[in-house]
Amino acid sequence: MTTAGGGQDGLVDLEVGAVAHGGHCVARHEGRVVFVRHTLPGERVRARLTEAAPGARFWRADAVEVLEASPDRVPSAWPEAGPGGVGGGELAHVALPAQRAWKSAVVAEQLRRLAGDERDVRVEAAPGDDERRGLRWRTRVELVADAEGRAGMHRHRSHDVVALRDMPLAVEDADVSGVLARRWPPGARLTLVAPSGGDRPLLLVDGVPWARGGPDTRPTARSSVRETLRRGAAELSWRVAGNGFWQVHRQAPAVLVGAVLEALGPAGLAGARVADLYAGAGLFSLPLADAVGDAGGVVAVEGDARAVRDLRRNVHDRAQVQIHRGGVADVLRSGAVGTADVVVLDPPRVGAGRAVVDGVAALGAERVVLVACDPAALARDVALLGAAGYVLREVRAFDLFPMTHHVEAVAVLTRPAPA
Repeated sequence: MTTAGGGQDGLVDLEVGAVAHGGHCVARHEGRVVFVRHTLPGERVRARLTEAAPGARFWRADAVEVLEASPDRVPSAWPEAGPGGVGGGELAHVALPAQRAWKSAVVAEQLRRLAGDERDVRVEAAPGDDERRGLRWRTRVELVADAEGRAGMHRHRSHDVVALRDMPLAVEDADVSGVLARRWPPGARLTLVAPSGGDRPLLLVDGVPWARGGPDTRPTARSSVRETLRRGAAELSWRVAGNGFWQVHRQAPAVLVGAVLEALGPAGLAGARVADLYAGAGLFSLPLADAVGDAGGVVAVEGDARAVRDLRRNVHDRAQVQIHRGGVADVLRSGAVGTADVVVLDPPRVGAGRAVVDGVAALGAERVVLVACDPAALARDVALLGAAGYVLREVRAFDLFPMTHHVEAVAVLTRPAPA
């Protein structure tokens, strides 16, 4: 095809500039901004335009030929996620240290642009990732069968299914190779779960447990897994639905629980009242309950019915945890949470937003620990909390999604005492 502003087959030569949020780099073609995937800053590439409407404010492109390479370019760790391929591995051509530098730049840029905060943010590696070269970290994998029954993933920004030969991000116990080797009903959704701590892996096909080569429709069929985490002499344990939400990196629970507890202050939490907002299955509720002790309390708020079922089961032996099911903004507005000494705020990718932040500010907490998986959402919520009187004290970022542009952050904000 000939695309407006592009050559035959939509190919253009581009000088690549800085990284941008979303896994792209920024280039310009005839005065127009082009967001380019599969490249690196400083490269010169030949790119295929993938979205290039004549009246669009910006275009999108995939680098398909490298004319001048960056020293940070390496052979792709997952070629099937390359140009024209599946989503979920857009930085597989970038050396691991450069991936983390990329993410550091994005987090800092979003904080500067959206929250007016000028600071450098170092992205920390998860334990074991360097030794595994950024691979074999994903404990949960979602696949879909194509029209011929082959398991694969969707092409980037498309509903087309690309059959896979490998999925190198998955942990070994997930047995992705076995799933890719057989045929499935066309359109079937395959969920592979390989929990930490020794529980057996689980496969769901269209939400139904799969065992011994077929669907297990018995009422007693196992549809959940047990996740465990050892902290010192103590062992924490969560039961999580196979198709429920849980952190996907094998080390994410340990990294995030450790970062959140550390962020809550050197004085400890004994006797404190903590609000755990967007509590999910209780990743933070359990260690928070143990930290506040019998004299304290944890108010856990979650809106997803499936997550609340897991949460109730996981905290059943911790009487200091009180659960409220409902939208976080609605529960806060109702006054059911009361007051809190500290707040742990772990919203979905879109962020907490103004209504939730207003509710958080009304709790009177001196400290808010914000957990965010999107740099733009992080910065927007930091700005809203700043307007509510909180000051950003610290941001730590963690590379819990190697080979992708995603990054997790834990921010600490405090409200100064009245003069």
